[in-house]
Amino acid sequence: MKTLFLLLTLFISSATFAQGYPTEIYVAKDSTGDYTSIQAGIDAAKAFPDVPIKIFIKEGVYLEKVRVYAWNTQLSLIGDKNGATIITNADYFKSVNLGRNSTFHTYTLKVEANDFYATNLLIENSAGDDGQAVALHVEADRVHFENCTFLGHQDTMYLSGENDRQYFKNCIVTGTTDFIFGSSTALFDQCEIISKKGSYITAASTYENADFGFVFRQCRLSSNDIAKASTYLGRPWRGYAKTVFISCEMGEHIHPNGWKEWHTGGETYYAEYESIGPGGLSSERVDWSFQLSNEQANNYTIKNIFKDWVPDSD
Repeated sequence: MKTLFLLLTLFISSATFAQGYPTEIYVAKDSTGDYTSIQAGIDAAKAFPDVPIKIFIKEGVYLEKVRVYAWNTQLSLIGDKNGATIITNADYFKSVNLGRNSTFHTYTLKVEANDFYATNLLIENSAGDDGQAVALHVEADRVHFENCTFLGHQDTMYLSGENDRQYFKNCIVTGTTDFIFGSSTALFDQCEIISKKGSYITAASTYENADFGFVFRQCRLSSNDIAKASTYLGRPWRGYAKTVFISCEMGEHIHPNGWKEWHTGGETYYAEYESIGPGGLSSERVDWSFQLSNEQANNYTIKNIFKDWVPDSD
């Protein structure tokens, strides 16, 4: 992999400049690339490019707070291999000390640009179990993460934006309380969701007119040896929260009731289809949740969820 990266680096001088700007940028902590920090690479990328821009990030630990601005459209962050390219930061609610909204300043990676893609990255908030501490913060449309790992405790992932769509394929997400939260339409495909303690996995705040909120398809819900029946699939952060699990495997840490009340004032929608495993038994689920029919479950396709957007891999 190191040899390959060096060869790619040597290719920089002949990288694509047909558009008048580089479309491939290389980041390496050992100074073998164009830049030694990820943010420097992003800052060097052209605003609103006509063609996609790829930033290749050599393996290593990047102690950074990374922000992909709204003008960095069509940008990809490509790590060496899953687990070897690490972006880490340790901000948490009390440490940033910016008042009641401090949570939203704690991110390790923040994506504000549409048409963003990332693969083979480990994104971590290393603050520990000391309050709200976001690893990934997304406020953008057509955002796609593949083969990425997100490590945190409370509020690991903040996924937001009215009408914004985000896709996670073959990813790992860890956390404690409400560690996947927000208002966007987000689809998790074949991901592993790991609870570090008994609490709540999701806290959706779906907009009232949205057809879909958080959707998990063929995911595995596991835990770090926490107490049996101690974890809920979700609770509503806002009144119209929507969260659905389709054909997911659930460990014994999942509470038989499945879901928990929190905020009221709207019509929440919590549902499952063919959950399996010791935590997937539906006989004790709360009576305001739903078990989908075959016909209803068949509506949860990428085309129906994302409308005119089909996520592509680089």
